[in-house]
Amino acid sequence: MGILKMKRLFITGGTGYMGRPLIPELQRIGWHVRALVRSGSENKLPQGCEAIIGDALHSNSYASQVRPADTFVHLVGVSHPNPAKAAEFRSVDFTALQASVAAAVESGCNHFVYVSVAQPAPVMKAYLQVRAECEEVIRGSGLHATILRPWYVLGPSHRWPYLLLPMYWVLERLPATRESAHRLGLITLDQMIRALVGAVERPCSGIRVLGVPELRRA
Repeated sequence: MGILKMKRLFITGGTGYMGRPLIPELQRIGWHVRALVRSGSENKLPQGCEAIIGDALHSNSYASQVRPADTFVHLVGVSHPNPAKAAEFRSVDFTALQASVAAAVESGCNHFVYVSVAQPAPVMKAYLQVRAECEEVIRGSGLHATILRPWYVLGPSHRWPYLLLPMYWVLERLPATRESAHRLGLITLDQMIRALVGAVERPCSGIRVLGVPELRRA
């Protein structure tokens, strides 16, 4: 009987909105998780998660610590995005993604998981543009990758869109708006965590893109 290979994962953004609930779920099903954090933020990680001190914007500050992880989850991004943060999307979101891809390639990761955004969409043009450019960086890297495209993830401190649910109910039933309403639909944080766990547990070959309908079914 062979020896079971330990499942090892590296994550950026592990103390954020999605990272905090994701890490315990991965640990529960047997993943050893190493998380990139800034110095002084180690105590924000769940118990048992290994902290790696570094700067998400500079791959050389942590790339040597990614190995032996074979899966890389990138969750770094500007919190509560809005049009006024256009410059931050490029200086933080895009720069951090470039650093993560470089670190994943250097360390020989088999699978890269990235949370992008639903597209096309009629609003948040700067945000969508940067996320689309991030996806192109991944596609050009040669990494096997899963790209998740939620629109808005409902959860703690992210609840105001619940007010839009009646409007979505109508739009999803009208032929002219049904496709866009599904593509730009709302999902819950629990659904997003299940989708991320599923993406990690079932790595793909090439590039796999999961939109809102697929995330809801995860």
